[in-house]
Amino acid sequence: MPGSPRLTALIVACALFMQNLDGTVIATALPAMARDFGADPIHMNVALTAYLLSLAVFIPASGWTADRFGARTVFRAAIAIFTLGSVLCGRADSVPFLVLARIFQGIGGAMMVPVGRLVMLRTTPKHELVGAMAWLSAPALIGPVIGPPLGGLLVTYASWRWIFDINVPIGLLGIALVTLYVPEIKQPGAAKLDAIGLVLCGLALSGIMFAVETIGRGVVAPWASWSMAATGCLSALLYALHARRHAAPLLDLSLLRIPTFLVSVLGGSLFRIGVGAMPFLLPLMLQLGFGQTALRSGLLTLASSAGAIVMKPATTFALRRFGFRDTLLVNGVLSALFIGICAAFTPSWPAVLLYAALLLGGFFRSLQFTAYNTVAYGDIPPHRMSGATSLYATLQQLSLTLGVTTGAAVLELTMTLSGHASPETADFSAAFLAIGLIALACAPATLLMPRHAGSELSGHHPVPAK
Repeated sequence: MPGSPRLTALIVACALFMQNLDGTVIATALPAMARDFGADPIHMNVALTAYLLSLAVFIPASGWTADRFGARTVFRAAIAIFTLGSVLCGRADSVPFLVLARIFQGIGGAMMVPVGRLVMLRTTPKHELVGAMAWLSAPALIGPVIGPPLGGLLVTYASWRWIFDINVPIGLLGIALVTLYVPEIKQPGAAKLDAIGLVLCGLALSGIMFAVETIGRGVVAPWASWSMAATGCLSALLYALHARRHAAPLLDLSLLRIPTFLVSVLGGSLFRIGVGAMPFLLPLMLQLGFGQTALRSGLLTLASSAGAIVMKPATTFALRRFGFRDTLLVNGVLSALFIGICAAFTPSWPAVLLYAALLLGGFFRSLQFTAYNTVAYGDIPPHRMSGATSLYATLQQLSLTLGVTTGAAVLELTMTLSGHASPETADFSAAFLAIGLIALACAPATLLMPRHAGSELSGHHPVPAK
């Protein structure tokens, strides 16, 4: 009994809610988990990275899987795997066990994001896509809003294991709703799976991310890190050569010739590297640098996510009034500025100023994400939509993973240079400045896109120059 596109969007968004809730809750709980495992809190970012890496490795096959087996079947199975992975994470008794469980959980998450987006793109007319993306995003944003305070509450008064167990009832409900209301969408004549491409992509992404995570950090021997880096880069080069010759490559790199898609990938990736470090750095700064409790840290972090929800009603107006290019250019600068403002935070700042800065930062970041996620598909032909969602989602998760590792690497570097055994406020300030500069680099990339780009989506029609 398929539902309306709006109902479908809300059901898909509820699955994204579960995934986003999981990501923000665990960030707040990392210090408590480190104490239980007897691990260094800074090195606990591997729990975040392992999940994001799993997403990046398995997302490339999501478009083909949905075309071959049907969107509803794949989406339902993805929720089931994610839920089972959550159960395993809640039973973890060591960092290696947790990392393996997070990787398994990431396999389910890898299918939920792009397949859900693919359903929306194939059931929504272009002129309604901005509004549909807002419907898709709104419930999913509730996860980051309640995640930090919920994580702080559970860690402070119960156990960090509950942050994973709360996914179980949500997952079971999601499976039932998908079965009842999400339509089965298949692409006729789906091509054969590009198995060679899948192997090369997996080696490239896992090798590069393993190297980024371990080089210079003493986690493994230096030769192992550099060997994985070489393997990843070589595999990426081999995949690029393979994709040029394959009729239906797993990740279609020729999509980057489309200006709107290229800008969304290039600018969006730089922006996500900066923003991806925020969920890792902010709770650690508030707890380790400012000495706040997990609950207090979660309540402050809530402001950043709340700002994202406040922006949603204004998204359609801003894009219709200014268009995608001008909005992404100006808003990209403002978003980076508010990331940089976090470098000025000190324990003496009044709570109201902290809340205001985080609220406004979340406000502008939300608009930037919605604009990138919408205009990326504005000029994609219908028969290439699966390939576009797979490539975009892969690069999206890769950049978020780089954000976590970049934030952790800069933080460790500043600690080493300053001789601090544990991170202090100045170390966090340097890290926020670094990721703010990376996010700022997204703004000039927008100029590669024509000023009228995405006008069919936004309804913006610039006045011709006289």
